[in-house]
Amino acid sequence: MLSQKVKYLFIMVQAISFACNMSAQQISEGEIKSVKLHREEWNLSYPIITLGSDEKLVLHFDLLGNDIETYYYTFVHCDKDWKPSRVFESEYLEGFTENQVQDYDMSFNTTVNYIHYSLSFPNNEVTFKISGNYIIRVYPFGKPDSPVITRRFMVSEAAAPISATILRSKLGGYYLTGQQIDFRVSHASLDIQDPYSTVFSTILQNGRWDNARRNLKPDFTGNYSLEYNGLSDLNIFPGGSEYRYFDIKSLRYQTEYISSIENLYGYYHVRLRDSGNRAARQYFYRPDFNGKYYIAHQEGIDPHTDADYVYVYFTLPSNFPVEEDIYVFGELSGWEFGEGNKMYYNTEEHAYECRLLLKQGWYNYMYAVNNGSLSASVFSMFEGDHYETENDYIILSYYRDPNGRYDRLIGHHIINTLNKR
Repeated sequence: MLSQKVKYLFIMVQAISFACNMSAQQISEGEIKSVKLHREEWNLSYPIITLGSDEKLVLHFDLLGNDIETYYYTFVHCDKDWKPSRVFESEYLEGFTENQVQDYDMSFNTTVNYIHYSLSFPNNEVTFKISGNYIIRVYPFGKPDSPVITRRFMVSEAAAPISATILRSKLGGYYLTGQQIDFRVSHASLDIQDPYSTVFSTILQNGRWDNARRNLKPDFTGNYSLEYNGLSDLNIFPGGSEYRYFDIKSLRYQTEYISSIENLYGYYHVRLRDSGNRAARQYFYRPDFNGKYYIAHQEGIDPHTDADYVYVYFTLPSNFPVEEDIYVFGELSGWEFGEGNKMYYNTEEHAYECRLLLKQGWYNYMYAVNNGSLSASVFSMFEGDHYETENDYIILSYYRDPNGRYDRLIGHHIINTLNKR
């Protein structure tokens, strides 16, 4: 009986301390949140469209607060390494080079007020003349040099069809953990004289650029095709694990992996269950979004304006702190390692902790280590790597004409490990 009273007292002290801390918390008005760029009407797609097609991309984002801001957008053409190309705007854009973001709506019946903005392109104001890498820049009116959003996307040609196969790695060091992507680029419609100096291929895992395999050279050429057959480890990726998952589309009940839902001082607070280190566990398949998130609100009509913002608390048990920095990682972090998604070690709880302000929906995430090296997995310490893991791979093939001034994206291909080819 005494132990129960002590436990209850401990919980009450924790709750009071938590409430006192939260009374000082404020939502940062003017902050941009929930930036998503994808194919129109395909929320979990990658930001790639085909030149000259009817395909469109749509950009969604929220501005926290009640004050409507006027935003404009423009596009920057980049080379294969995402540096600005040596071409003028008039050479890669048809129409107006700067345009206003005209679609916006106020949030409805939410604890956190925000304005939701959306934009689809190409549109009646601007279209693209050439293929390649692009960056969309969104900025307040009159401040083109102070963008609040920059996002990458690609405009691809259909000039060089790509076929691919995913294999269990042939190299011993990756046999249990690696996924090898072999592929072929067919260029019968292109007069490519020296592919070793003019064709550059890139592989992305689940759309990530932090671990991209860039500027790959073919292993064999001939008969109007370029073969990439994995004679080295350049086209091998650590498989990782299936992404962790939580569902906050409703705040009326606790879904799987949710420990508690509270409303304190006008804001919702959601604590996730401690799921611990998965590095030593056997592979387990569970369908996921490959690191993405999907905005949804079960009780609302339009999730873009009806979904609320909630504080989500992540806890990663660890008996001791590690030397490396630990992050909550995925599309929810913009696929970046920043101060906002960095975890900090709590010596009393023996755990890493992080809090993020997120919009209601379904979320994927991982606990990642920023080791600064593509040769080592960012997930191996807390998530593990498995050759069986389901992943998407995007293959991009760029061509620089010897007399050209920009890199054409002559072909792209998306393959999933469950399909293998």
